[in-house]
Amino acid sequence: MVSFDQVGGIAVFNEKISKERAKAFLNNRIKTVAYKSKKYSGRLRLPKITILAGKKTKEAIHKESGCSFKLNIEKCYFSVRSSNERLRIAKQVKNNELILVMFSGVIPFPIIIEKHSNPKEIYAIELNKECHKYAKENLILNHSSKIKLFQGNVKRVLPRIKKRFDRILMPLPKSSYDYLPLALKHIKKNGIINYYTFGQEKEIKDIKNRILSYSNKIKIKKIVKCGNYAPYTYRLCFDLAMT
Repeated sequence: MVSFDQVGGIAVFNEKISKERAKAFLNNRIKTVAYKSKKYSGRLRLPKITILAGKKTKEAIHKESGCSFKLNIEKCYFSVRSSNERLRIAKQVKNNELILVMFSGVIPFPIIIEKHSNPKEIYAIELNKECHKYAKENLILNHSSKIKLFQGNVKRVLPRIKKRFDRILMPLPKSSYDYLPLALKHIKKNGIINYYTFGQEKEIKDIKNRILSYSNKIKIKKIVKCGNYAPYTYRLCFDLAMT
């Protein structure tokens, strides 16, 4: 059976299906049926979306964990399958944490964290201008008061912020390793880095050693498999504690 994700009122299939079959999926909750005619690619990890049936729109408002996220599914990277992971992180957050989210997208992590914990403030940095535009709308949709948005490359924006954080999230698995030295410069002593990467079971030991080689102050608290990227390849989160 061909799988699909539902983002708001849009059902997005991973493979093309017939228009007749697509029409059969339309109901009160699904107003548009589409498929990824091109997989995630490019610096911004964006797909090509082709509509098969229903309302001709690629914009949706997706609801998750009591929050709402407005986005264009072709112009913004967003994974509905990371909902449990976003809530897991939110429940880790202690009172009054100062948090940085690199690669923040339409700000699902910041919004979920603000909704389900009590941070002091959350700084969110995103390169994609379309995501940044929707992030601004999502602040309003969710009545946010603790999130500060920054648009641009993390390597250029973060040095200008001149703060050290209690927690840094790095939810860009393909590139996080390139940004780990920057995160280490901006994490407080006893802070937490939630570091994401892709890997197979047999690669986990090597990934651990590579992370630990950066600093003798890193302790790996936990490794979580938070989704499949490909057969036998996981999206992994390493919860790193700074000593």
